This record gives sequence, C-alpha cells and structure tokens, in this order.
Amino acid sequence: MADEKDLRARWAATLRRTTEAPREAAPDPGPYAERLIARWSEPQRRYHTLDHLAAVLDHVDVLAEHADDPELVRLAAWFHDAVYAPDRSENEERSARLAERALAEAGLRDGAVAEVARLVRLTVTHDPADDDRNGETLCDADLAILASAPDAYAAYAAAVREEYGFVPAEAFRAGRADVLRHLLSLPRLFRTPYGAANWEGPARENLTTELELLAP
Repeated sequence: MADEKDLRARWAATLRRTTEAPREAAPDPGPYAERLIARWSEPQRRYHTLDHLAAVLDHVDVLAEHADDPELVRLAAWFHDAVYAPDRSENEERSARLAERALAEAGLRDGAVAEVARLVRLTVTHDPADDDRNGETLCDADLAILASAPDAYAAYAAAVREEYGFVPAEAFRAGRADVLRHLLSLPRLFRTPYGAANWEGPARENLTTELELLAP
C-alpha cells in the first residue's frame, strides 16, 4: 500500500522546488496534496490508485536523468490520472485542466504550468516526439507496469478488469485484445534508454501472455 505520509512529503518537496515565489510567500502545499490524494483514493479505482501514483513517481526517479525537467515530470505524474472515471473518455483532458488551475494557483510560472498540462495530455497516446525527453520519461514511467514480474502483471490486468466491471465479458475481452495487439504492433514501447534496455522485453512477454489468455 502507498505511504500517504511519504507521498505528502514528496509532493511538498516537488512543489517547493518548482514554485518561484519566496518560501515565506509560497502557498501551503498541504491542501493541494490532500485534494490530490482524495482523488486518487476514489472508490471506482482499482488500478489507477495511490499505489499506481507512487509507482509512477518511483519510476520517474529511476528515469530522472533522461528528463530535461524531472520536477515538472513529477508534477505531471501527480496529475496524469487525477480525474479518472472508467466510463469517460476525456479523463486526461480534465486532468490537464485541473493541473492548469491548481498549479497556477500554487504559484508556478506560466511556462511550467503549460508543460505539466502538455505532459498530462500526452498520456492519451503515450507517443512522445523523439526529442521530447520529458514526455519520454513520463510515458515510460506510466507504462513500466507492463514490464513487471508475471504475478504483478496479472494483478494489474485483474485490476483493470475490475475498473471496467460494467463492460460485459465478451466486449471487454475483445476490446482488451485490441489494445494488446496495438501495443505489440508498436516498434517500441519504451523511449528512454533505460526503459528500452530493461523493460521492453519483459513487457512484450507479459502482453503476449495476456493476449493468449484472452483467446476464446
């Protein structure tokens, strides 16, 4: 289970490093953390939970040297699924707009706010440009679950199914298989050097196994 105290400390440290206002004039980071933690703890979530948030932040730490601005990538990780309803298609856009409002209020400069929102929107496709080092870092961190150990991957797949419990079994099986085939058709899942070297192979093995298990 994610350590909420640790998450609050990580949020405060990141916000402190990215806010240009003097420390005495900077807003209290606490209320922002509490609102985000409440969002990530909503009952409809089974995979997109605080555990996922903590894992993405951990993966950003692993990949931080690749990013042009790892602190903004960390902020994007906090917001990338902050709005999440499994039956809605505009979650990323709504999450980006939430980031724009909250981070402007928190005192980030306009350019930093825009970059965080751009990164959040990028998680719709997970397809950053070749020179987009921040985007590559966030997308690889978000997809790193695909390369987890087989038992952890199975738990991830089961949690995704739970989130889509309102979808009939046959429809879910067909839709999930389409997603897996699309991922497997990509020339590369991971864009950072670390992700390509350490996660690409295990991720493809997991995706192939799940696709085989979905076959009727």
